[in-house]
Amino acid sequence: MAERGERLSVGPHYTSPPGVYDEAVDGDGAIREHYAEIVEALAEPESLARAVSDDLRRRGVTFGAAPDGLLALDPVPRVLTSAEWTELQAGIGQRLRALDSFVADVYSDGRVFEAGILPREAVEASPHFEPAMRGARPGRWVSIAGLDLARCPDGRFRVIEDQLRMPAGFAYTVAARETLSEVLPVAPPDVDLSSMFDELALAVRHAGPPGVDEPRAVVLCEGPSDAAWWEHERIGQELGVPVVTLADLEHRDGALVARVDGRARGVDVVYHRTDEARFTGADGRLTALGEALLQPCAADRLACVNAPGSGVADDKLVHSYVDEMVRFYLGEEPLLPSLPSYDLGDEDARAEALERLDELVLKPRGEMGGTGVLLWRDADEGERERAMAEIEADPGAWVAQELVELSVHPTVCDGHLEPRHIDLRPYAFLTDDGVRILPGGFSRVALERGSMVVNSGRGGGVKDTWVPVG
Repeated sequence: MAERGERLSVGPHYTSPPGVYDEAVDGDGAIREHYAEIVEALAEPESLARAVSDDLRRRGVTFGAAPDGLLALDPVPRVLTSAEWTELQAGIGQRLRALDSFVADVYSDGRVFEAGILPREAVEASPHFEPAMRGARPGRWVSIAGLDLARCPDGRFRVIEDQLRMPAGFAYTVAARETLSEVLPVAPPDVDLSSMFDELALAVRHAGPPGVDEPRAVVLCEGPSDAAWWEHERIGQELGVPVVTLADLEHRDGALVARVDGRARGVDVVYHRTDEARFTGADGRLTALGEALLQPCAADRLACVNAPGSGVADDKLVHSYVDEMVRFYLGEEPLLPSLPSYDLGDEDARAEALERLDELVLKPRGEMGGTGVLLWRDADEGERERAMAEIEADPGAWVAQELVELSVHPTVCDGHLEPRHIDLRPYAFLTDDGVRILPGGFSRVALERGSMVVNSGRGGGVKDTWVPVG
């Protein structure tokens, strides 16, 4: 333990970059109070990183997109204060209630369009809009969500993206906590994160089709070839449901059945985690996913988690209107605002954005997982030319978002601690009992110096995120 009056240090290799919020070090270079115990425990970061890898390997916690095939878990957890988490919880819950109301409204009365909050054509141009779902009444449109949050240089959190289609990683969140509980000399908060599987089970049950009180569920994925196969297996085990692929599904009398262990089993709810997120392709034809699921979902004989068409709520163009949705549907001021974006399909907005590209991030509106995202200031000439050609060909398919300097966090790099950029992905479940939020979630970390690419599929890593109990 540090002696009274002794100044703690993250280490000789650690220098906070200017103009960026450092999660562990304040503006005077002192360790923030809620990080003191963690920093004291990091005397041998290289051995801690090795112990983390050994534990993940022993337990088989694999992630196929990582260089060594294991979850890229950094041993230094992120710590949020009780006050920070209380504020985040309120903002997350508010935002998701508004988004769920929005999706239901899009496929029913369309009040949001009549009120002029956003244009109908903008939503119906989304690659995730499903006309077949008009008039459908699923048990729940949105059952699980993950928000990507940035802590800005002013210390406040803002939403970079809303992830409603297939937010990945929450089983890995449990695995991260299990590993650090074994490896770190500091005890994590006394929170049983595995209870999140109970929350998921409840969300799945409440998403069931009308009149089905105890729905039969499956986890739908690509199978063992999927990078996140470990997570899919863990979810299936914890929920006590089969893990299947599209090849295992078939229609019988308008209903869906799955072949499991050679026997046909009726299916009421599909939790889908496939590479294909779209039910209808750009050519208007059903994808393989749509062929299997869309018709019974539209007829209210099957439920998907989340429902087909709910992707309109995490469309990157729609994201810029969420603050207004909060005001419209809830009559409240947004507690967790969006980062501002430009609709490049709008001529005036596009002209303004093109004048300040170095301050913006270009994003295709319908993709996820960091696909197609371009930080203009860091892009080479070839990348810039390709992006501009695609924008010129179809400007309405792109948005430009304000570039924010993500906060930094002590991270083990080459055996010592260095600051690396991070974001935060909390997970929430929407049930008949309201919004239930997993304490903490993941913090995703860019492992390359200076990079702000935190996506796991593009070389990023993850951190356990601690929230004090009580």
